[in-house]
Amino acid sequence: MDTNLCNKIIENISRVIVGRNRAIELLLVALMSEGHILLEDVPGVAKTLLAKTLAKSIGGTFNRVQFTPDLMPTDVTGFNVYDQQSAGFSFRPGPVITHILLADEINRTIPRTQSSLLECMEERQVTVDGKTHLLPSPFFVMATQNPIELEGTFPLPEAQLDRFLLKTQLGYPDKQEELQILERFQQTDPLQELVPVATPEDVSRLQQDRRNIIVSGPVREYITEIVRNTRNHTAIQFGASPRGSLGLMRAGQALAALHGREYILPDDIKSLACPVLAHRLILKEEDRLRGENPEHILESIIHRIPVPAAAGSTNGT
Repeated sequence: MDTNLCNKIIENISRVIVGRNRAIELLLVALMSEGHILLEDVPGVAKTLLAKTLAKSIGGTFNRVQFTPDLMPTDVTGFNVYDQQSAGFSFRPGPVITHILLADEINRTIPRTQSSLLECMEERQVTVDGKTHLLPSPFFVMATQNPIELEGTFPLPEAQLDRFLLKTQLGYPDKQEELQILERFQQTDPLQELVPVATPEDVSRLQQDRRNIIVSGPVREYITEIVRNTRNHTAIQFGASPRGSLGLMRAGQALAALHGREYILPDDIKSLACPVLAHRLILKEEDRLRGENPEHILESIIHRIPVPAAAGSTNGT
């Protein structure tokens, strides 16, 4: 794994984005894991800027879709148009044909349009009128939703939420960070001056290298225990699926690679459990009304599960 290249990408993003070290790290974890990320936060905290900066840092293409109630699936995937000169149909690509797709306020569009992203996110392809079109590699969706405005929104169904490897927030900057933002953007736009430090091919290679990160038997057992406990908790109606287990393992591999290790530590799994699993849990209605939330429940589950010894130099049991 080329740790230097990973660090260059992170440093390049940090030339534009002030602070947000945890969010940037999770962004790279999702990208290297061949997953997607959902950001739930208020407007104006640099979600769009973060996506644009990532795309520019890796030399990839970038498209943004503003999801609205009248947006149709073909507005995302593309459609066929009749060409009179050739007397046939030709495919007009939609914005999903890109390396980095920002699905802005994804919960403001109808479920039919939301579901049009399912095939794209899972299969890396779109099918229009029976013909399949492959998406570029890498293909990464960064979706946003506004948690404070519920009127006119369509909550993402569980099947769609489960397609996102990670869910996180950016949050407001602290005072020093906000002062730095004002200083950095006072005279110039750092994004305009940013130059790529990697190529899409480099990212695809990082994704392949991530698969070689060692996952020891005790770490696999640890992941399994955390996920199985979400299915047995008294406050949870539906726990995480095997896709959650796989997602946690892959995210752990990516985080280990970012930290320059060839194997996962239990601490990697502990730090990623909430971003990877919390949005996949469905609480019982009575517990949700009492103020329970998935993050607190996961923290209690992790607290009571014994942590395996930190070993991982071999891919054994």
